[in-house]
Amino acid sequence: MTEARFRVIATGPHVSVQDAGRFGQMRFGVPASGPMDRTAHAIANRAVARPPEAAGIEVSRGGLVLECLSGAVSLAVTGGGFIVESGEARAGSWVRTTIRAGQRLTIRPGHWGSWAYLAFAGALVSPHWLGHAATHSMSGLGGGKLTVGQEILVTGARLLGDEAKIPCPVFARPLHRVHVVMGPQDRFFDSATQARFLHEPFSLTDAYDRMGVRLKGPPLMPVGALSIPSEPILRGSVQVAGDGVATILLADHQTTGGYPKIATILSADLDRLVQLRPRDRLRFCAVSAAEAVARARLHAARIRPYFSAIGPR
Repeated sequence: MTEARFRVIATGPHVSVQDAGRFGQMRFGVPASGPMDRTAHAIANRAVARPPEAAGIEVSRGGLVLECLSGAVSLAVTGGGFIVESGEARAGSWVRTTIRAGQRLTIRPGHWGSWAYLAFAGALVSPHWLGHAATHSMSGLGGGKLTVGQEILVTGARLLGDEAKIPCPVFARPLHRVHVVMGPQDRFFDSATQARFLHEPFSLTDAYDRMGVRLKGPPLMPVGALSIPSEPILRGSVQVAGDGVATILLADHQTTGGYPKIATILSADLDRLVQLRPRDRLRFCAVSAAEAVARARLHAARIRPYFSAIGPR
């Protein structure tokens, strides 16, 4: 079987192996994890003829440098607007290219985006936890965070032809106007506070990791809500602590909590929100539950023809 082997030369924080995530385990206290930007992860896999749920490498703004020790393999990089250097070639992300023994692959941040996705035209060999390679950042269980000196093996490595650009669709770019369904604990916020939430701007802070991101903006003081029983939490919940500071919960969020959630971000918007960077601004826009369902269906309808059109020929 054809193999390609790599060594990690440099890696930033939060660079890890991620597949689509481990679902159905939250009742046991296990987050789904998986990619921060699920759409970009699936597109990278599709571009190299891999299943959308296959394991790849999620790259933070800290960047990644790999050296190909042996073999050759085609790969794809999507996600944010990162810079990709493969051998002597230099391009933006949203590209499919090939790397061979003796060459280095460098992925570093460019003009926009917080997360990039590296998928190989072959199977990335990595540890599994509960049947999945998705890395839980707090425990390190799963495929794991990448470390300097680590070797990476890709089996069944294939070459897919010349370098090719991958179209970056509008639905994969950062989103500054985010749609939410209010609740489930919006009743603990008075009408003036809810109005501030929906009409005043917020910005992302540097308190940003795979568990969540704290926001800077108007205070959202809850009224009599800090003794509510703990309950299940969803990815995309906008949770407000006793100091009135809002936090958006992301891929590795805790599975239960007792702070009130003023709103929940639509799944289709969340993948785009995570590509914002600290100090980028955003606003929230409330929609009904029925409109949220309609938007989810529209998003699926927009993605379907795009996925059919990309990939090696």
